Amino acid sequence: MSETVLHAQSDAALTGEVLAHLEAQLVAARRLLQVVLEQGAAIRNRDVRGVVQLTGVLQAELQRRHLLETQRLMLLQRAGTRLGVPGGSVTLALLETLMDPESALQAGARSSELRGLLETVQREHHVNRALMTQELAFLDHLLKLAGIGGDESYTAGGDRHATTAAQHTGHRVFDLEC
Repeated sequence: MSETVLHAQSDAALTGEVLAHLEAQLVAARRLLQVVLEQGAAIRNRDVRGVVQLTGVLQAELQRRHLLETQRLMLLQRAGTRLGVPGGSVTLALLETLMDPESALQAGARSSELRGLLETVQREHHVNRALMTQELAFLDHLLKLAGIGGDESYTAGGDRHATTAAQHTGHRVFDLEC
């Protein structure tokens, strides 16, 4: 077998792995987006159990994404070795030089879709965080009005800070006198 044939087989194998990996990334990103959207709905509906449950699911999805990221780094390292550059320098454009034109188009399309999905996940996650911050601040406000503030509370930004006894607001929330 000539050296050219071996390189072509190696390129075909790497191409197949890159395309399969991009597809796995897309599947994971779609699942992650679904969880984030469901979590947003649970927050809006004030479904505490749903929010907590979906937070666990979100954590599991993030673990899967971490594994995919490890696989991506290994693929980039292999491609970098093949291209004679460090793995961290490998771009999609460089990867496409190892692919046939049709596979390069598929890789480009999958990569573009993946970037769009991840941007949407990030945007929706930020919205969810803002909603949770508002809900926690509102809950803190209600507890203070009721005079039920504890030793610690959360600021509107979600940070914990120590407080003294609940401050009396002058509002009569419960009037037990008849």
